[in-house]
Amino acid sequence: MSNKQSQFSIGELDFHWNLDKGRLQFENDDAVLFWIESAMGTLIDTIEEISGEDASNLVLETTGFRQGFVVGEYFQKMKEVTVTEAAELVTNTYAAAGWGKFNIHYLDMQEKKVTVHLKDSWEHKIYSEKGGERSGILIPAHFAGIFTALFETNIWYDVEHYQIEGYNSTVVHYEPSDITVTDNIHRLAREKELDEIMKLEALVEDKTRELEALITKLSSPIIPVLEGIVVIPLLGKYEEKRSEELLEKTLNNLPPYKADYLLLDLTGLDENINNHTVSLIERLGSSISLLGIKTILVGISPKLSRVMVQLGVNLSDFDCFHSLQHGIHYALGQMGRSIIKTN
Repeated sequence: MSNKQSQFSIGELDFHWNLDKGRLQFENDDAVLFWIESAMGTLIDTIEEISGEDASNLVLETTGFRQGFVVGEYFQKMKEVTVTEAAELVTNTYAAAGWGKFNIHYLDMQEKKVTVHLKDSWEHKIYSEKGGERSGILIPAHFAGIFTALFETNIWYDVEHYQIEGYNSTVVHYEPSDITVTDNIHRLAREKELDEIMKLEALVEDKTRELEALITKLSSPIIPVLEGIVVIPLLGKYEEKRSEELLEKTLNNLPPYKADYLLLDLTGLDENINNHTVSLIERLGSSISLLGIKTILVGISPKLSRVMVQLGVNLSDFDCFHSLQHGIHYALGQMGRSIIKTN
C-alpha cells in the first residue's frame, strides 16, 4: 500500500489506516486513538470538575457498562462462539487495542460467575499518573456490561482490590445481581434531591430563627404615650411560645414606666384569634393588676368582639373602647386629667 494507507494484522486482529480520509479501522469498524495521560486523563478530570466525584463516578460507571453491553451483544450474536470463547476473544481484542492485559481466571457457566484480572489498564495508568489512592471504575463496569450481554442476565461487579493499591493486578468478581446502572442513576438523583431538601430545610430553619428573634425584639413594645399611661400593641397571631415571651417581657419591663393604666391595642390582632391569644389577654390583665395597673382594651372591632366572646373572654373584666384615642381620654379622665385643645 501507499505511505498514506496501511493495513496489517496483530493476533488475527486487523488494523487499517487511511490518511487521505483521516480514518482508522479496527476489525473493519471505525476507531480512534487517544493519548492516555493527556487526552483521556483530561476528559476524566473535566467530568469530575463539572459533576463532582459522586456524579462523575456514576457517569463513568454507566458509560463503561453500556459500552460493554454493546460489545457483549456483538460477541453474543456470534452463535458459533461459546461464552468462554467469547470472553477470551474480548480480552485478546482489548489487549490489541491498548486497553491493558486482561485475563479470565475463573468462569462458571452454570452460576454465571467470572473473575477477571486487569493489569496495566489505561484507566490504571491515568489514576497512577494523577497520584491518586483510588482507581477507576469504568473498565470494571465495562466488563459487567459485556458479561450481562453474554450471559443474558444482569451482571454486576465487585472489586477485590486495585492494582494501584500495590497489587500485581486489579481483581474483579462478576456475578448475577439486582444492581443496575439505572437504579444507581435514580439513587444518586434521590440523594441529590434529599441533599438539596436538607439544605433548603436548614436555610428555612435559620431564617425562621432569625425572624422569630426579630419578631420577639420588635413586636408588642411598651410605648409610653402620656405620664402614667403606656400602650402595648398586639400584632398578628400569638402561639404559646410567643405569648409566654410577651407576658414575661411585659412583666419585667413595665415597672420602670410607673404606669397607672396599660392600654392593650388589639387593632393589629389577627381576627382569627386562638386560645393562646385569649389566654394571653386574660393573663396580662390579671398579672398587671397585681402591679396596681389597670388594663384597658382598645381597638376592638365588632367582629373581633364577637369572636372573643365566643372563645370565652369575659370582656366585663376590662374597660373596652373602639379606638386608642378613646382609651387614652378615658384613662386621663380616671386620673383627673384631660387634654385641652389650645389655639
